[in-house]
Amino acid sequence: MVLFFEIPSTRTRLSFHVGVAQLGGEPVVLRGEELQLARGESVGDTALVLSRYVSAIVARVSDHGLVEELAEHSDVPVVNALTPLHHPCQALADLLTLRERFGELEGLRLAYVGDGNNVCNSLMLLGSAVGVKVVVATPPELRPDQRFVPDGVELTNDPAAAATGAHALYTDVWVSMGDEAEGAERRRLLAPYQLNATLLERAREDAIVMHCLPAHPGEEITAELLYGERSAVWDQAENRLHAQKALLERLLE
Repeated sequence: MVLFFEIPSTRTRLSFHVGVAQLGGEPVVLRGEELQLARGESVGDTALVLSRYVSAIVARVSDHGLVEELAEHSDVPVVNALTPLHHPCQALADLLTLRERFGELEGLRLAYVGDGNNVCNSLMLLGSAVGVKVVVATPPELRPDQRFVPDGVELTNDPAAAATGAHALYTDVWVSMGDEAEGAERRRLLAPYQLNATLLERAREDAIVMHCLPAHPGEEITAELLYGERSAVWDQAENRLHAQKALLERLLE
């Protein structure tokens, strides 16, 4: 199984590598410069060749169109391991974590607070598909792309309103890879959206705290919540392994 990592990774790379090995497969990890893509070979030709060698392609890339083109020309499953638009494998692990904590997904309220990024997009799409009420609180300037907002998802500029009655409060970094040039402005816009004890008080008494990592304590989340007893963050990280193994097993049935 090819694990193509154009973008650096900790959890995604390790969880897929270990998961493929645990399933009895052979993970072949490739960086961007290790394929002829770096020298101008087409994505289509690359997909045709890889399909002759491997059972599946896992791709973490900086251009969503690259994953779509791989899938179009490949004869084997292609897994989106992160693009600027989506992070579906993270959302699968998040849903598994919610089900572990609450027993079922239908009717849960998940409040996402912060930047309307790729993680937010996948949480909205996958959460809505399984009956989770997803409420997203962002600054107006950083709202998620309307293309990825399903019916039933609530968008607001008020983090306190989003958190009220929530089973889970979720956040992500304020400055993602590729956004560094806008870092100061993003931090200014997102400062009122920090996941902290005051916001957690608005949620249910049994609410959990979630973060896809890496985290920057003191920015998008306080250290108190990240490492506190109500944090499910480390379960989320572990569940990347389990959810992705299930995904691969399903795809290769």
